[in-house]
This record gives sequence, structure tokens and C-alpha cells, in this order.
Amino acid sequence: MKTILKLFTMLFCVVSFAQTTINGKIIDNTGLPLPGANIVVVGTSTGTVSDFDGNYTLTVSQEPPFSIRVSYTGFEAQTIEITSNNQTIDVTLAEGNELDEVVISASRTPERIFESPVTVERFGLKEIKNTASADFYGGLENLKGVDVNTSSLTFKSVNTRGFATTANTRFMQLVDGMDNSTPALNFPIGNLVGMVETDVHSVELLPGASSALYGANAFNGILFMRSKNPFDHQGISVAIKKGITSQKAAGDNEYTDVSLSMAYKFSDKFAAKVNFGYLDGTDWAATSEVDSDMFGGTRASNLNYNGINVYGDEVSANINDLSGGTGIVPDVFVSRTGYNERDLTEHKAQSIKADWGLYYRPITDSNFEIQYVGKVGTGTTIYQGTNRYNIDGFFQEQHKLELKNDNYFIRGYVVADKAGDSYDMVFTGININRAWKSDADWFGDYINTYVAATLGGGATDTQAHAAARAAAENGRFEPGSTEFNNAFNRIIKDPDLATGSQFQDASKYYHADGNYNFSHLTDIADIQVGGSFRQYKLNSFGSIYTDYDGEIDYSEFGVYTQIQKELELNEDMNLKITASARYDKSEFFDGFVSPRLSVGLTLNKNHNIRASAQTGFRNPTTQDLFIGLDAGRAILVGSAPDNLDRYSRDFTSSNGTVYTQTGAAAYNNSYTASSVQQLAASGDPTVLTVANPNLVSPEKVSSIEVGYRGKFDKLTIDFSTYYNKYKDFISSEVVIAPLYGDVTAPEGSAERSLSVLAIASSDFTTYSAYTNSDVDVNSYGASIGLSTKIMGDFDLGGSYTFTKQDFDQAANPNFETNFNTPEHKFKAHFGNTELFKNFGFNVAYKFTDDYFWEATFGDGIVPEFHTVDAQISYTIPTLKSTIKLGGTNIGGKEYFTVFGSGYIGSMYYASLTINNL
Repeated sequence: MKTILKLFTMLFCVVSFAQTTINGKIIDNTGLPLPGANIVVVGTSTGTVSDFDGNYTLTVSQEPPFSIRVSYTGFEAQTIEITSNNQTIDVTLAEGNELDEVVISASRTPERIFESPVTVERFGLKEIKNTASADFYGGLENLKGVDVNTSSLTFKSVNTRGFATTANTRFMQLVDGMDNSTPALNFPIGNLVGMVETDVHSVELLPGASSALYGANAFNGILFMRSKNPFDHQGISVAIKKGITSQKAAGDNEYTDVSLSMAYKFSDKFAAKVNFGYLDGTDWAATSEVDSDMFGGTRASNLNYNGINVYGDEVSANINDLSGGTGIVPDVFVSRTGYNERDLTEHKAQSIKADWGLYYRPITDSNFEIQYVGKVGTGTTIYQGTNRYNIDGFFQEQHKLELKNDNYFIRGYVVADKAGDSYDMVFTGININRAWKSDADWFGDYINTYVAATLGGGATDTQAHAAARAAAENGRFEPGSTEFNNAFNRIIKDPDLATGSQFQDASKYYHADGNYNFSHLTDIADIQVGGSFRQYKLNSFGSIYTDYDGEIDYSEFGVYTQIQKELELNEDMNLKITASARYDKSEFFDGFVSPRLSVGLTLNKNHNIRASAQTGFRNPTTQDLFIGLDAGRAILVGSAPDNLDRYSRDFTSSNGTVYTQTGAAAYNNSYTASSVQQLAASGDPTVLTVANPNLVSPEKVSSIEVGYRGKFDKLTIDFSTYYNKYKDFISSEVVIAPLYGDVTAPEGSAERSLSVLAIASSDFTTYSAYTNSDVDVNSYGASIGLSTKIMGDFDLGGSYTFTKQDFDQAANPNFETNFNTPEHKFKAHFGNTELFKNFGFNVAYKFTDDYFWEATFGDGIVPEFHTVDAQISYTIPTLKSTIKLGGTNIGGKEYFTVFGSGYIGSMYYASLTINNL
């Protein structure tokens, strides 16, 4: 027994002797603590992080001497030798430049931006704190090569490298690894139900095709947002922002934005956090009365006037056709009088969101972690798609379970939404008119009055039309009247677009993905494998999709691998080669392989030249496949094979005959819209051209990119250029389907003649079909960013981006690519985080060239604009708090980025951020 006791005592002493403890504090060069700094024993995965005050304690089972590496995002790392037990090691980290920052997105593994095989932009804690924009999401538009299209105050769509719409299905947005796109719409709705600002740890943006690692939707790029882990960031942080938005149309209105984050580490094994965000303001009011029917037209000058932000005037008809060809009635189209958007919405902008997380590390001295994260959000905003939609009380929730360590992760999550009290403002205007007076009665009154004024009163044509509209409008529901309000409240609760305008949805999708990195098992190369699976469950109750009889289910999956090898050619030259490939399969389409090869050459540690070639693809969206929506201007019908006949409606011809037509007519029995317009102008039926678009299939892109990153003393340069070649480009095509006749019958046959007669008699339906184009669509561009320090610690930087589409629009008049991107963009910033003690400032300038916007809602020029944002800040170190005063677009010249949306005015704010230095 004594022998055993001696052995145990000796063993205890050995173990005790092998325990080495060090402690200290991590600060920046201004003396501020750096919470969440990493302290790792070199050559191992053993380490810790600094707490909120920058303090740390590290205990390891290793005898000195050994080395630790101290690192923090945005600062130069330090390696320090430990020579004895119980040392106090205080470390001051010097601020690095943006090329030293570490990113994960480019290769799914941590690496410096400097060594990344492809272009990547990063927006870290420093940038978030110093941005002159009103919030971190708005600050993304100051990144090189990034476009932010603003539909409304709380709905911004991020994009890179062209082909942008507000419904940007080409760009992916991930929050802590979860896709943030809404199941109903199939694209992200900005940060409306996204991240709470006080919980944002970093934002990375990967421009261009990234299908080889991230799948079908990563076609134009990906935005990665990572939150703070409560093991690394504890405490209570609050940000309160108060100010005004100023716009000519909406006036000056209060703006409030509050963020709250609470995180606590209960032990080395368990930590938790809760976040809450609240935003309330008034949206940018859209008041354009530009006529989409005739250039320069007004209600007074154009009988068929259709104002951009006037709804209800989409209903129009040829009054000669309606009169049965009466000679005295002119052969012209006349539209009903619509309601302005301001009469149909309060332009309210609101976002309420919360999330929580439980984090468990069951194994001591291991970074294996189990996470459960839940997110909920609701908001009110304006969404501009085919029509303008008042999104009121939209709700989205996400729930994720993830297992991870340094070498792998496996996660599963669900995303579900509910449309709330959302409604279509175009159909609200249309159906308020119809609630007062049917289209048949309105046009009947118009025609009868016109004839009477012409025959009995001797009125001129202009006078007769004026009298006809006055008579047809007599008794119309005026905005604000009891009749108007009653009709409005009833219609926005009615999902039948024949009588109402409610937008319904309760769709969801389930997603699982995983990744394993074998780098700890072999030194030959850094090898990764992974895969993903997604199951969609569409449920719009027939209001968006053709899910009249229940949910529409479909699925897709993908698997990928990547091999990365770094070669030291000599002491001044390193070569990094990365090769990856991914196979994706949707149940509706053949599988597709997306390869990527990149090479990066580092010279003298300060210069990096990179080149990459890759292919990408994107599957048709849920709307491309299953939509069945009468949008007024056209009926949108998705082209999934079983969707064509599922959409079915009865239409009444000019002679009163009722015809049943399914969505298949758009794809099997239709003419091009441009040829129908030519027929109307010339009367020559031979100009009619058969459309019959093919069913939609995946779109492909081949991309080549070359870039350079370099450091010259204090100056850093980041340059890239690319060329993209698209195949089977997905777009919509407007087609005209006659109610009777066969467009494919031989010329001169009875069936062909009947189809021509149907067109001439306005017995047709206008469809928007989803298809692929066989035309050549290419794009190319380049961007360069420069940053430096001048006059000591003043930050000065800027970027220029050139983007160009290579497409022959004149030769393809029926095809729209929706490029929607300025050719030239210039951005610059100037600031100092420590102009004098605890006082900083930042100024950001942005220039965007004019460009042509094309979308289903409307086409038009977006004029060039210049904006200046600025902020000054004062830090209170003892309270770990910052006071900021700022403004966006402080010049006050209003602009817009999306044709048909409201002009963007100015914002002025004051903010207090507590305990979040």
C-alpha cells in the first residue's frame, strides 16, 4: 500500500510540475483591450481567448520553453516565447492592414486575404464600428465591387458583377452557415430579419461564381455573416441609435434602431447568448408618375396612361373593340384611373428580430462544440418585384443544430416564413376600382359618353374623351373616404386576385450540410470533402404558386471536394494550388459538375499574383418552376413540367365565348410580344413570330479571373479582372397566347388563321414564361482598391470598379438580361480612429455612373449619383462605450438605385454603444 501511495504521489508531482500557467492582457496600440483575441500554443490546437477586458489565463500540460501565438482580426499577430511558469505576458498588437485579415469563405479554411486564391472582401469589427453608414449592412456598399440596390429603407439587395434585381436569386447570403433566403421568394430580403448589429463578428463577401464549393445559388457571389461566440465574447452590449430620415416626398421622420446582446460563459463547457434588435422608421416614399406606356406621357396627354407608382391604371382596353367596331369610336386603348402608391400604404419601415444560442463543449481541452441556434424576425417593408408589395408583418424563423471542431462540421437547419398581412399594391388599386365599378360598366360608361358627346354635343375628340372619363369616374372612391377605406381593408385581406390583393405564404425548406478537412491526418495536401441536401415545401395557398391542392415538395443535393497544396519554391517564393469540384443534382434536372482551379504565387512575402478558372451553375428557382400568378401586366407561369396544366383559367373572348386555357399555352401555343406589336402597327399577319419557349433548365457560367495583391510600405493594392461567359441564360420572356387557333399550324391553314384572328380581336392572354436563351451573354470587368496611411494615422483608401455587359440587345428585342449595373463606380474613404485622444471620424464618398434598369415592374434610366456619408465618434474607455454622430447622403441630393422605387434621401443619427468596444 505504501508503495502504491508513493507511486501516486510521484505521479501527482510530475503532473503538477508539467502544468504551466501564463496570464496577461491583450491591448491595441491605443491601450484599448482586445476581447476575443486568440492565444494558442504554437504547433498545437491548445489555446484560449481573452475576455471582455482583454485579460486571459492559459494553463497547458507542457513544460517551458515553448511559444504562444497571439492574434486578433485586423492586427498583426505576435509569437512570444514562454520561458517559465506563472509568467505574466501582456501583449500590445499593432494594427495590420486589410490583407493581413483572416477569411474562411474563399477556401472553406482559414487563410489571410493576402493568400486567398480568389477575390474576397472583408468587413470586420473595426470597419463595422467606424462605418459612416447608418448600420453595418448599409456599410457593405462601400466595399470594392459591391452594388447595393435599395427597394426600401429596410430592404437592400447586395450583388456583385452584374445581373442584379431586387429579387436577386443569383446571390447567396449565409448567416452562421444558414441560408438567409426566404422560402417563399427564394432570395434574401436584406437584413430585415437578419443579424443584430451588436452580435456581428465579421462579414465576408466572395464576388463571382462560387458553385464549386457552395452550390447552385452561389452564382454571382456570397455574403457570409458570422456572429460572436459566447465562449469568446461575454457580457451585455447595447446600441441605441436615434435620428431622422429626410426625403422631399415623405418629409422628415423619426428613426430608431436598438440592438441588445447578452452572452454568458457559465463554465468551460457551456455558454449561451440572446440578441434582440428593433428598428422603426418611415420608408422612402415612391411617388413617380412617369408614364410607362408613352415617353413623356401624363394622365392628361395619354389616354392609356400607366404611371410607375400609380396602381389601377394597368387595366386598359381598346374601346373600339369593346364597342363592337362602332365606327365613331376611335381605335385606341384607354386605361382606368389609378391610385397613387401613397394612398395604398403608410410607408412604414419596421424590423423586430431576436436570436438565441446554446453552446456546449463536452470534452475538456477540446474545441469540439455542439450548437443550437434559433432566429426569429418580423418586419414591414416594401418589396418591388413584378409589382410593388407592401410586406406587412412578414415573419421568418430559423433553427439550427450544428456539431463542429477545427476539422469538421455537420449542421442541419430549417427556414420557415409566413407572409403576415402583406399585399400587392397594384392589385389593391385595381380591385378598389372594381369594387366601386366593374371594368365592363366603367368602359361602357366611357364609350356611351364619348359617342353622345361626339354625336349630340359636337365635341372634339379631346373634349369627348375628357367628358367620357369624367362620366366614367363619377362617384369614384376617393382616398380617405369611408367607402375607400372599407374597400381597402376588405381587399388586402382577400387572397383571390380577382377581388383582392393579399399575399399568402407559409413555405419552408430543410437543409443539411457537412464538411471534413483531412489536413490534420496528412501533410501531403489540405484535402476537404463535403455535401449538402435541401428539401423544399412550398405552401402559398395558391396565391403565388400552383399549390392549390396542397404543398409542393422537391429536393436537391450536392457533394464536393477540394485539394489545396502550398509549395515553397524558394525562400522568397511560395506557390499555392487549389483545385475543387462539386456535383449537384436537382430532381428535375440532370446532375452538373462545377470545377474550379486556382493558383496563387507569393513573392517576397509582399506580393501575390493569383489566377483562377471555374464553372458555375444555378438551378431554376422555385418561382421559375412553380409560380402561377396573375401580375396584371402578364400571367407568370413557371415551367416545371407538371406546373403547366396545373395553372388553368377561364377567359371570355370578344364574342362572349368562354375558353379554358392552361399555362401550357405559354410554352406550346404563343407568339412573341414584339411580333404582336408589329402586327398592331402594320396589320400584316406575316410578321407574327411563333414563340413557344423551351422549358427552363439550369444556367451555366464559365469564369476566368486574374488578380494581384501587394504591399508597398504603407500602401496596399488589390486588383482583379474577370471574364464571364454564360450559357442557357435564365430569363423571362413575354409571350402572347391566342384563346383559339394553333400558332404552329401551316401558314394559310384554318387553325393558323384562327390564331391570327384571335390576336387581331384581342382574344389573347399575355404570359411571362420562364426559359433559357440561346443568345450569347457575356460580361467582364475589373476593380482596383488602394489603401494607405497618411499624415501619421489617417486612413485613406479608394476603389474603382468597371463592369460591362457583352450582349446584342438590338438583335434580341424580346430578351432582357436584367444586367442593371453601372459601368463605372468609384468609392473613397478618409478617417482616423484616434484623431486625438478617444476621438475619431470617417468620411465615405461614392460615385455611381448612370445605367439602364430593366425588370418586370418597369424599365428606365437610373441617373448617376454622388453621395457623401460621414461620422464622428467619441470613445469612453472606462465605460467601454462609444458615442457617434453621423449622416448619410449629407449633400441632400436624392437618388435611386432601382427604377420605380422611392428616392433615397438623407439620414442623420446619434448613437450610443455601450460595452462593445
